[in-house]
Amino acid sequence: MSTAITNISSLVTNDPSLGEGPLGLIQDAAVVIDGDRVAWVGESSKAPATDNAVDAEGRAGIPGFVDSHSHLVFAGDRTAEFNARMSGRSYSAGGIRTTVAATRAATDAELEANLTRYLGEALRQGTTTLETKSGYGLTTHDEARALRIAAQHTDEVTYLGAHVVAPEFADDPEGYVALVTGEMLEACAPHARWVDVFCERGAFDGDQARAVLEAGRRHGLLPRVHANQLGHGPGVQLAVEVGAASADHCTHLTDADVDALAHGDTVATLLPGAEFSTRAQWPNARRLLDAGATVALSTDCNPGSSFTSSMPFCIALAVRDMGMTPDEAVWSATAGGAAALRRTDLGRVSPGARADLALLDAPSHVHLAYRPGVPLVSAVWQRGVRKV
Repeated sequence: MSTAITNISSLVTNDPSLGEGPLGLIQDAAVVIDGDRVAWVGESSKAPATDNAVDAEGRAGIPGFVDSHSHLVFAGDRTAEFNARMSGRSYSAGGIRTTVAATRAATDAELEANLTRYLGEALRQGTTTLETKSGYGLTTHDEARALRIAAQHTDEVTYLGAHVVAPEFADDPEGYVALVTGEMLEACAPHARWVDVFCERGAFDGDQARAVLEAGRRHGLLPRVHANQLGHGPGVQLAVEVGAASADHCTHLTDADVDALAHGDTVATLLPGAEFSTRAQWPNARRLLDAGATVALSTDCNPGSSFTSSMPFCIALAVRDMGMTPDEAVWSATAGGAAALRRTDLGRVSPGARADLALLDAPSHVHLAYRPGVPLVSAVWQRGVRKV
């Protein structure tokens, strides 16, 4: 069955060959969906005949958001930690262990219910692709079950056994790295596409991170890195060196880090929800963009440091506090996220792309930053099926 969505006031295609500027903007646009793919894009008056028709009634259209960094397989609540932090306590990586205890105690059904709840929440806000990680089990059994549950709901699953050192290995971090790169990896690799590591003080140093990424690669997993969130460190340079798809956070960067990102294939994924929730220094998106780096925006949705599933909220933060223009922020939340996942079928509305798109209750995509906090997403198609 084919469907034409017509009378779109302004359509972001992210394909410059189809329209104006880097966003490939088309005014008074239409999109034809055939099956799970975009079949045609152009001016509304030129739309071909289809089986079904939807009148967008002057709403703006955008590609579905591609959220390339989240942590959704967890249990428990960290309200008390957030409250204390907002009252003056600083954030550190160690808070993850609170969620680890709750996640280990949860049933599979409880973990899956939590995951599907937040996936649904994200979908209603326009997110049609969402990567999620393990990392709150830190035992072979709990990491493998987290990935198995996640893989039932998304193609973009990341093994993050190297989130922090498990409490049982507090006095033997090298022993934990051996577990993460050995028995745990063997159990987890069949359920994941990616391997990630938190290369940060309080988590894993550069040598440990390299060992984790190289072991993952030997098992067919592609690398990505939590890098330079809490301070300067080796994470970004390591990510570029090993050809990671993305270096995520990128808050504290040297000129050499920026240069490496600008001249490599690694996407700088910025996670402003984390800075908002921890009152930390904002990443400097302007510096990265001006240097020529590819930038993605993501939510980092997790129960400790960024408990938001809202890509529109992250767009507004990026425009207000990180030096991005509204156009740049929307591109980074769609095509940028697709680049961070090395997907060419996502993040664009053009022929051959997966039919993932959203309509906004606004005449322009700029309203995502112009009207922060307002639920503008009025309709969502995912794989060609209307979900909202």
